[in-house]
Amino acid sequence: MKQLFTVFLIAVQFIFLTACAQKTEKKETAKSPFGTVKKTSAEWKAQLTPIQYEVLREKGTERAFTGKYWDNHETGIYYCAGCHLELFHSDTKFESGTGWPSFYEPIKEGVVHVGTDTSYGMVRDEVECSRCGGHLGHVFPDGPKPTGLRYCMNSASLTFEKTNKK
Repeated sequence: MKQLFTVFLIAVQFIFLTACAQKTEKKETAKSPFGTVKKTSAEWKAQLTPIQYEVLREKGTERAFTGKYWDNHETGIYYCAGCHLELFHSDTKFESGTGWPSFYEPIKEGVVHVGTDTSYGMVRDEVECSRCGGHLGHVFPDGPKPTGLRYCMNSASLTFEKTNKK
């Protein structure tokens, strides 16, 4: 009986890993309506700061309340720090209390790609830039109206440009 259970567990793991590999394959072949930016690791390292590289290219996370935009209240646009794609408008930013900049929706449809992140023993919805594939953060279903979503982003994955409110 113990051997049968072991075979069952191995089969379940195989199925799970196969499904994860298929999702990753689809994700890599997805095309952005905003073009595609592909660079070598050396090119990314030359362009980005060490923390930007860690977050955008290695799927790292900055510590809460340490990023430069978590408490930013100026009016403007947040762009991908990797490829300068417009991602979020400050009008959709809200105080989530998490220590990371949080938004209830992207600036337009298709600028971000949402996939599955199973790291650290959790299942989360990972948010990536649709143009360069940079890791931005995660999205959670506990945000304010009108979407009910909380796009919890790393400041290191963003750049901000102030605009005059009209």
